[in-house]
Amino acid sequence: MHLLLHAAVAAVVRPAARARMHATRSRVRACQSPVTVYSQSLDEVLERLQQKPYRMKQIRQWVYECGVTDFQEMTNLPKALQAKLLQEVATSSMEVATEQESRDGTRKRLLRLHDGQLIESVLMPYSDNRRTACISSQVGCAMGCTFCATGQMGFKRDLSADEIFEQAAVFSSELTRQGERLSNVVFMGMGEPFRNYDNVFEAASRIVGTLGVGARHVTISTVGVAPVVRQFADDCVANNLQLGLAISLHAASDAARGAIMPVNRRHDLHELMEACLYYTTVTGRRISFEWALIAGENDGEEQARELGQLLRPLKGRAHVNLIPLNPTRGFPGQPTGVAAARSFVDMLAHFGVPGTVRVRRGIDIDAGCGQLADEASKVEVERKAERKAAADPTEDPAHAVYE
Repeated sequence: MHLLLHAAVAAVVRPAARARMHATRSRVRACQSPVTVYSQSLDEVLERLQQKPYRMKQIRQWVYECGVTDFQEMTNLPKALQAKLLQEVATSSMEVATEQESRDGTRKRLLRLHDGQLIESVLMPYSDNRRTACISSQVGCAMGCTFCATGQMGFKRDLSADEIFEQAAVFSSELTRQGERLSNVVFMGMGEPFRNYDNVFEAASRIVGTLGVGARHVTISTVGVAPVVRQFADDCVANNLQLGLAISLHAASDAARGAIMPVNRRHDLHELMEACLYYTTVTGRRISFEWALIAGENDGEEQARELGQLLRPLKGRAHVNLIPLNPTRGFPGQPTGVAAARSFVDMLAHFGVPGTVRVRRGIDIDAGCGQLADEASKVEVERKAERKAAADPTEDPAHAVYE
């Protein structure tokens, strides 16, 4: 299918201007995950086992063209090699702790990583045959956005490039076995992708080259780490990858945005808009701006006018995705009604900025990012406190500290 592209991606050009990234890297690095059928390092295992290069090609064909991940089903591999690979290579570095399916077909998974941490990934089917995977880039998030369930969890660690890629690859393999294909990938799950930039860029490159998802159908979303928006533009051009960019905006004034998104206090709207203009100029691509509609907060005519004025310099290169809020326990806001959402779109149109009200998906299964992992984490902490109290009756469980 895409083996020639895979060969090129195996030696992905590292993102340029790496020195600029030191200030944006997370303090907790990705853990070393086990080698799996999806790992970049699988070829090193085969080399150590003194296998010819074509064996890797055979395995890739089984995994990415046939959706087969069990070595015992790879019939053109010698039995002895199958046995060795079963001992040294895992099928996956994560297990499905919980899976929920919405009435609209959305599937949400709570994934337990090899070190016990929890992340989420979601597969969304659409009536036009699109199959979109929403994947995570970190365990938790350090950005602290008040309306986001992941932001309420806090930050644990970065995901490795393999862990990020595997989320999309597993969905792709499953769809392949069903005679379908993964068509879109969005980095809109748990975490801030631009705080784990190198791993995210590598994973996105592999999704394009190995899974065959068009670069224009891979979108990376950020809360607005402005210097990295510029670097992303440079790296897309340098690596000839037309990856999409989405900005989580949600407010059009520094005062309002800073109140709900702490990143705005470091990189204000002027700096962010300058970076966005740079991205559109360098890449020739438009930017999607995400706007969570919160009733009575940011869904009125005044806020729509502010947003239209803010994006006017990007006219023709900006599109607003309006998404009624997914309520979370830590944020009291309510989603906007249909009429108010339509009025918001109409006001944006006066400024030449197109807007689309997105259908909320998976609401009956809490498909908003972080909601399932947040609940599971709290339950797990409560169980640990209960076990500790049972082991030591002098310990007061009311004083247990959440991790």
